[in-house]
Amino acid sequence: MARAIIKGCPFMAPTDHFHTSHWGTFTAEVEDGRLVGVRPFAKDPDPSPIIHSMVDAVYDESRVLRPMFRKGWLDHGPGGNRAARGIDPYVAVPWDEALDMVAAEIERVRDEHGNQAIFGGSYGWSSAGRFHHAKTQVQRFLGTIGGFTTQVHTYSIAAGYAILPYVLGSAQAAMAEATTWDSIVENSELVVAFGGIPMKNTQVSSGGPGQHVAGPYLKQARQAGVEFVNVSPIRDDAGDFLDAEWLALRPNTDMALMLALAHTLDSEDLTDEQFLASYCVGYPQFARYLRGEDDGQPKDADWASLICQIDPDTIRALARRMASKRTLINTNWSLQRGDHGEQPFWMTVVLAAMLGQIGLPGGGFGFGYGSMGNIGNPRRPVPSPMLSAGENPCDSWIPVARISDALLHPGEVYDFDGKQRTYPDIRLVYWCGGNPFHHHQDLNRLVEAWRQPETIIVNEPWWTATAKFSDIVLPSTTTLERNDIGATSRDRFILAMEQTIEPIGEAHHDYDIFRGLAQRMGTEAEFTEGRDEAEWLRHLYDRARQRAAEQDVTLPSYDTFWNDGHVEVPQPDAPYVMFADFRADPDLFRLSTPSGKIEIFSEAIDGFGYDDCPAHPTWLEPIEWLGGDVAARYPLHMISNQPRTRLHGQMDNGKISRESKIQDREPVWIHPDDATARHLKNGDVVRMFNDRGELLAGVLVTEEVRPGVVQLSTGAWYDPADTNNTSSLDKHGNPNTLTLDKGTSRLGQGPIAHSTLVEIEKYDGVLPPVTAFKPPTIVER
Repeated sequence: MARAIIKGCPFMAPTDHFHTSHWGTFTAEVEDGRLVGVRPFAKDPDPSPIIHSMVDAVYDESRVLRPMFRKGWLDHGPGGNRAARGIDPYVAVPWDEALDMVAAEIERVRDEHGNQAIFGGSYGWSSAGRFHHAKTQVQRFLGTIGGFTTQVHTYSIAAGYAILPYVLGSAQAAMAEATTWDSIVENSELVVAFGGIPMKNTQVSSGGPGQHVAGPYLKQARQAGVEFVNVSPIRDDAGDFLDAEWLALRPNTDMALMLALAHTLDSEDLTDEQFLASYCVGYPQFARYLRGEDDGQPKDADWASLICQIDPDTIRALARRMASKRTLINTNWSLQRGDHGEQPFWMTVVLAAMLGQIGLPGGGFGFGYGSMGNIGNPRRPVPSPMLSAGENPCDSWIPVARISDALLHPGEVYDFDGKQRTYPDIRLVYWCGGNPFHHHQDLNRLVEAWRQPETIIVNEPWWTATAKFSDIVLPSTTTLERNDIGATSRDRFILAMEQTIEPIGEAHHDYDIFRGLAQRMGTEAEFTEGRDEAEWLRHLYDRARQRAAEQDVTLPSYDTFWNDGHVEVPQPDAPYVMFADFRADPDLFRLSTPSGKIEIFSEAIDGFGYDDCPAHPTWLEPIEWLGGDVAARYPLHMISNQPRTRLHGQMDNGKISRESKIQDREPVWIHPDDATARHLKNGDVVRMFNDRGELLAGVLVTEEVRPGVVQLSTGAWYDPADTNNTSSLDKHGNPNTLTLDKGTSRLGQGPIAHSTLVEIEKYDGVLPPVTAFKPPTIVER
């Protein structure tokens, strides 16, 4: 079969195709035009097995092969029979006609309701390629036609992004500015990890990792004598090779434990008073709360032990140990995905400030080591080749996790980050490169919300639940079917992504889909800037090469890069230590807070008057937790963490994920005590339920979770047994069937998936077949 290549670019042997993904870089093996296998990148010391799922996923029966329109939408027009989304059959439509109808519908909504009525947030990871990045493509197109309503922040770290600017002046500490692993290996003596450092999460990095280095660096740290403490209800959140002490606290109680550690430091004169005075403001106000001077309750170890169920002597001993060693506090992103998730992030900074080690090599704090694979990677700050989404002329947006609220309650006023805003009246949704029926909370509520807009359009390679609940589904290519460039700001490799196979069915690149729509709407020149795929890739690389040269980093020519398959950017000259400059000269390197210092008490937040996010770190009881009233009915706390066999919902239809299922259902980890009490054994199928929904999962009995906690990874494709019913049983095991759709606070409005209580019982009925990977019914027009 003839092979599509980039114009003017040499290519590798006919059966060798260099490529990358969010879970790693590889060489694709092709025979007779068909992908038959992958080989990990030779320079990757710890490749992820997820790369092997790509072979069968690209040919899976769930591929969308032709443009598809929901029959009810075709028969009745926009807004017609919206309740039949997820129920109606689909009708194939030729590409030219499909693009004509999509362009006409976008134009109708824009003209009748304004650009703010078009939602183009399109949250999702899409592919590693920086040109064919789906969200960028759809937003670039919509920007050329007058704009759209978008989203701010991410499901991963919304509450953290909201709180950290008030404390540190920016949110960069949560991602881009982490102290690098080499500094930790060389200088740390103790790492206290709230939420652990889950090795499974280090498989993935947005943009495509050339090397997985977190595991090797952690092994070096342990060999160098660094001690680790895993503060988590899940022992597996720290690799066995770390020999970590496990503090198996109740979920959502990290804040109480942190306060008790701080109380011990304060009461035993172990705080660094000079650091607090020179680099921070607001400690006296916080100390009054910590000591109980206003409410009569000191936040000491005895108090915290009743909340988190960690022995008070263990808490006090840990605080003394932290004060006696060069200590790095790591707080996983997962902590801020619980109710009041802003608080543990804020308290992490305060606890580190009390120790006085912020800005010292191997000390201070970090967010997200083990949340993604590239946090802490040593890398020069060289720009990555990346397509710009352009300007959005429409000043309309919502917090990312409030999509159901926006669709269900247009015109409603809500609080966010110190301001009152109003939800727009969204009439058309255009989603590209993501799957809200994977990542959003309370999926039964999302089903109801998803039936509100007049038209929903998706570009999608597979029949995900989002596609099955949409009106128009345009088949897009996967990363393997196009050329691109992979790169991430925290990896040392820029990676060529060669087209490996021809597009499946009638799939088109997102770029070509939006080019066709822009042509019909009169903005083709603005959208394309006169470039095709090959010309864009060369342009983006050359621009990055020029910017790298300005930083004294020499990159090879584009042709050399493409021929070699990758560029390896040189290592930095020295380890990076977060806030080292600020520590060395707090006047010259003032933070962007009002005081220029770390704000332990925030006058700005105090002025908002939020009872769910006070002016200093505070223990606030979660809406659902094992110490609350809801636990009487639902006595198990469900942790819906990241999976080890896929990226979120991506590659759930691949073999690595499918082989992990139990009777085709997502595995749920349960402690032996809880299994015995419910007469459960390995391999049983159970019904998990609460007031919001119910699902089926397969039992795995293990002591890796503490009693009272069950772990069900996110990402199983949503598979409702009855799409006519907005409270349907999910046959496959998507935990967001059970999670609560509520904001962390009025400040951050982040998701709180980790504040979820459930009950479990053995499922004795006839098991319904899993149909998540089956296409919907397709009929003739």
